[in-house]
Formats: sequence, C-alpha cells, structure tokens
Amino acid sequence: MTTRISRQELAARIASDIPEGAVVNLGIGAPTLVADALPQDKEIILHTENGMLGMGPAPAADHIDPDLINAGKQAVTALPGSSYFHHADSFAMMRGGHLDVCVLGAFQVSERGDLANWSTGKPGAIPAVGGAMDLAIGAKSVYVMSDLLARDGSSKLVSSCTYPVTGVACVTRIYTDHAIFDVTPDGLTVREAFGDNTVTQLEELTGLRFTHHESPTDQESAT
Repeated sequence: MTTRISRQELAARIASDIPEGAVVNLGIGAPTLVADALPQDKEIILHTENGMLGMGPAPAADHIDPDLINAGKQAVTALPGSSYFHHADSFAMMRGGHLDVCVLGAFQVSERGDLANWSTGKPGAIPAVGGAMDLAIGAKSVYVMSDLLARDGSSKLVSSCTYPVTGVACVTRIYTDHAIFDVTPDGLTVREAFGDNTVTQLEELTGLRFTHHESPTDQESAT
C-alpha cells in the first residue's frame, strides 16, 4: 500500500504546476529541490533573496563556484542572462508583488491559509522571521511544500496555528507527501490524493474536514 511520495517526486509535482514565464522564489530546505525538477522546455526564472535572478540548478561537485549560493547557502548555478543585485533591491522585488510564485516550507498551515514556518516558539529558536514574511505576503501565489505529519505524528494542517504566524491567509496551495490541498474561502479542498489515500483517510490523519476538487470532467458531468 502506497500512501506517501518522496520529496523528489513532490518537488517534480510542484515544478509541473509552475506556469511558463513565472518568476519564482524557492524557500530554504525542501523547496530548493524544485530547482532541479523544473521542466527543460519551460522558461521559469528563479529568484533568490540574497540578490540573484536567473538562478539555475545545483552544480556538479567539480563545478561549484563559492560565490554562487542561494539564501540557504547552497551552491547554485547561473543561467545565461542572470543578474545580481543588492539585498535591498531583492526585498523590494518581494515586497512589491513582482514574484509570481514562492514555494515555502511549513511547521503549520491553518485551514484558512495562515502560515507558520519560521519558529516553533521553543527556547533557543531562531529569533527573527527573516525573509519568509515578505515572501508569504508579497508573492502572487504561495505554495507550501511539507510533510503532512510532523515527527510526532501530529498534523501540520490545523484548524488554527499554534506556532508564531508568518503570514495570515496567504497560502494558495499545500503540497504534501500524502496529497495536494487548495485553500478556498470555504476551507481546504483535496486537489489530488497520492497512492491509496482517500479524503476520509486524510480527514482522519488531520482531524479536519475536506472537500473534493472539482475537475473539468466533473464540471461537464454536472452540466
């Protein structure tokens, strides 16, 4: 019985949903895997908040340039036409609504799309939100990439966030290892379930109530 997909498979699924010509920021951690999964036949421009536009995939081990890194200090490549700029200019792009999509990790996402991804509130935790707040509010679409369940088995999808909130009602879609969820005015909708997962099983895992995503075929049948 298959109930989960790998992070690499999930990264590829996210990459396939990013539209042609989009300017995209990938958050620290698992979202960086999306860079290596982007379709070669699409022009998608990657932005990194430390001051680069036109970032490419990870380099081969023998072609690492220590001056080319993303915000998570991982080695990256520069595609033809890429550009570099001041950190302040990078944040102006983020805050000014110039990013089409950002992909962020999460500790929790509420059923109305609130995002908590910078601190669990534990003593010694990171003391500042960094650029996550600007990305969550500034991007036109916010995709979350996360495991559905935390290490202790609790759901990361919750009715209300108990961790410090990064942004309120900012999440567009949630990609998890069990299923993909859309955030709608009526709550969370199951867009796609992976493996043997059903809506009922997902509700049992999370303690939330979901609706099915209505596909074009369903719409035609309804008419």
